[in-house]
Amino acid sequence: MSLNKKVLVLGVDGMDPRLAKYFMDKGKMPNLKRYVENGTAREDLHLLGAHPTVTPPMWTTLATGAYPMTHGITDYHMQSHESLDTIYYSFNSKLCKAEQIWNVTAEAGLKTLVFHWPGSSWPPTSDSPNLHVVDGLTPGAIGMAGGVIDSECICVANESLTKITFQTNVKLTAIGAGCIIEGLNVGSDTNDLDATQANVVTNIMLDVMDGDAATEEIQLDFGNTPIRAAEGWANTPPNAKEFILLQNGGLVRRPTLLLSNENGIYDRIEIYEKKDQEKLLCAMKVGEFATFVDKAFRDDKEHRVNRTIGFMECAEDGSDLKIYLARGMDIDYNSNYSPASLYEQIVSKAGYVPGMPTIGGLRADLIEKGLLPCWEYYTQWQNKAMKTLIDENKYDVIFSHVHNVDICAHVLYRLAVYRKHNPDIEIERYPGFMERLYIDTDRYLGEFMEYLDKGYTIFIVSDHGGVIPEAEHPPLLGDPLGVNAKLMYDLGYTGLKKDENGNLLKEIDWTTTKAIATRECYIWINLMGRNANGIVRPEDKYLLEKQIIDDLYNYRDEHGERVINLVLRRKDAALLGLDSDECGDLIYFIEEGHNHCHGDSLSTTEGLLHTSVSPIFVACGKGIKKGYKAERLLRQIDFAPTIAALTGVRIPAQCEGAPMYQIFDGSLEVKIN
Repeated sequence: MSLNKKVLVLGVDGMDPRLAKYFMDKGKMPNLKRYVENGTAREDLHLLGAHPTVTPPMWTTLATGAYPMTHGITDYHMQSHESLDTIYYSFNSKLCKAEQIWNVTAEAGLKTLVFHWPGSSWPPTSDSPNLHVVDGLTPGAIGMAGGVIDSECICVANESLTKITFQTNVKLTAIGAGCIIEGLNVGSDTNDLDATQANVVTNIMLDVMDGDAATEEIQLDFGNTPIRAAEGWANTPPNAKEFILLQNGGLVRRPTLLLSNENGIYDRIEIYEKKDQEKLLCAMKVGEFATFVDKAFRDDKEHRVNRTIGFMECAEDGSDLKIYLARGMDIDYNSNYSPASLYEQIVSKAGYVPGMPTIGGLRADLIEKGLLPCWEYYTQWQNKAMKTLIDENKYDVIFSHVHNVDICAHVLYRLAVYRKHNPDIEIERYPGFMERLYIDTDRYLGEFMEYLDKGYTIFIVSDHGGVIPEAEHPPLLGDPLGVNAKLMYDLGYTGLKKDENGNLLKEIDWTTTKAIATRECYIWINLMGRNANGIVRPEDKYLLEKQIIDDLYNYRDEHGERVINLVLRRKDAALLGLDSDECGDLIYFIEEGHNHCHGDSLSTTEGLLHTSVSPIFVACGKGIKKGYKAERLLRQIDFAPTIAALTGVRIPAQCEGAPMYQIFDGSLEVKIN
């Protein structure tokens, strides 16, 4: 028995219910309002999140109905069992120890699509022909695992320039995104990826700029090229100007015409392979984004790439212009599609996958004219790609994910408040940028509203929200990108080697290390008999844990404020679903207001400017109560069994949640096995 066999899950990474409700109440998200008014949600739109509140474990929790201690994906990175200072990426489905709901629906005969779900979806873990999967190895955008050929670039053309120059890896003091994975060594067959060896990282952090905050110094390529009167072309209109568009580290150069409109204002460009104008690569007006296929080189090999381009700005007299070029995406990289025919099916209707942007940070102009419009272009592409597959392949159940909100949140949320080390930032513009981001997300969600009329039940969910930190950097603890060494060194638990002048080195002194804080929220005791360099006797472990707990609660920042919210022994962390050998001996969370963006805090944390860490939940369509405000806590672990109950399939084997009975518009029986 089921209420509906047709389900569409719209996952939006980092979508914040508190912020979304704020914009919805302001009239900025009319589509979200229609979903809410015609379906079910809590008054605050919240879903009670599990922990830690980061991408891979939480999307896996949504997919399995199990806590991280059960499904095994315990953070953005996994902890190496060889050395406590080493971590590796956790996006491979082989690491997951729990059954995914899409395996259940597919094996029950429901044709199922999993579209870019960054939590234990790739490689596919079921051989059912009813299961189709698109990517999932990276959170940011499809194809980022192995399809990225080169870097983002800003091309500046100006009449005052006299020669062409190209600069690589230029620091912008700008924030990018802390959750990008590029260039995974997936080879030709991603099913052979060794999940315990891919992208191993050792990063000893002594300063905030050694970790997540280092993305404030994101590097871009810059091309500078002269504008001059057009000469030597096969055919050009009067007053045409020309410049060279630089790509691919300056290795690929394309002659480009700058043209004026009927009023004499220069506002459009035409990019050609050569001046003979036989092959037009791209034509566009200022303010537009587009894509075109060109060649690029990586490791001395030529590739065909899809290039996303934005014509950011242009002086009316044609004397100066700026163009944004996204990463070149290899159009022959099609490994992460099962079946492989999905790739050509998408390309035939939606075009090649666009590049994912991360530019922005302190440069408000790059956010306004580069980051946001490029993501708007990407979400439009994803609308087309998903609808093509749904309509042509007649899927019963679809699990999808888009990463626009989270990527941009790592830029916008962090800089929407004043930071004294960046006093020149145009603070007043950033709330408006966030509003624009959520407006586009509302448009993205609205594109799928037609499927309500086609009999689908639609769910809107996220893995977590995103919190704005205080005006200063958070404490040197809880950073996701390695070993949080300095604070633990100051407290006397982590040993560090020194140079001949007594300066600390980024190297662990295991002979004096009693405990180490690594990843988002874990502290490991350097235990004899368990760890390769262990010095703590097992009989001393309990008292050492007590001492660390006391010291963390007593620790104060430079303002005398406590920065630790909660510290638990692993056995006690079972209350939060974090009692397993993949977790630390101690699990801690940073105090509200001192935390990083989201991953080191409790899921109930709230931040400035209407933000929170909580994920969002809205359900609408057949089988769901209309206009119902749920009073109970709707939990992340309840999502997978709710899908199972709605569609009449069995609950996933390791599921720890229960169906959200209260939201159903009818009664039904639940299959356990």
